[in-house]
Amino acid sequence: MFLPVYLKGMGLGASLIMAIGGQNAYVLRTAIKRQHISLTIAVCILCDMLLIGAGVAGMGALIENTPTLLQVAKFGGAAFLFWYGLKAWKAVFAHDTLDTSAPVKALGWRQALATVLAITLLNPHVYLDTVVLLGSIGGQEVGQGKLWFALGSMTASFLWFVSLGYGARLLAPLFARPVAWKVLDAIVGIVMWSLAASLLV
Repeated sequence: MFLPVYLKGMGLGASLIMAIGGQNAYVLRTAIKRQHISLTIAVCILCDMLLIGAGVAGMGALIENTPTLLQVAKFGGAAFLFWYGLKAWKAVFAHDTLDTSAPVKALGWRQALATVLAITLLNPHVYLDTVVLLGSIGGQEVGQGKLWFALGSMTASFLWFVSLGYGARLLAPLFARPVAWKVLDAIVGIVMWSLAASLLV
């Protein structure tokens, strides 16, 4: 009975989550470097689930009616995205190379956790997509339809991040070539700065 609602949530969730953005770029880069990818995937999925749940439960309407919250997230997110993009561009012009057959520079789990949380939660787009858009659409479902819609969107998030995170390792041989790594860093930098600019326009 609720299968159509579940599939509706899954389809809409997938269309939003799979869009190129800062979070996906970070997951891809982390996976290729093989640094705390399971932690990164888990945090992305958990954050999405919490935000989708909150949105469908009614927070979408609250944020839509509180412009101040959107403004704070807007400028804070733009600043962080600019900083992360700058880091990516510095890597493009660095002389380091990536050896996929050897461990890369160690990254502590606390630093990895803090970074993925910032990438996820300081980006206003994640709130617009999950809390406002999915929340407002899912919130219109009747009775348990809200739950099934949310579960469908959460399933899309789970499948996407697991596939992106663990599937990216197949690309590791390609990134043994320094030029490929620099191209990826350049793409990440462009994506981050484009997102930052879009928030300020």
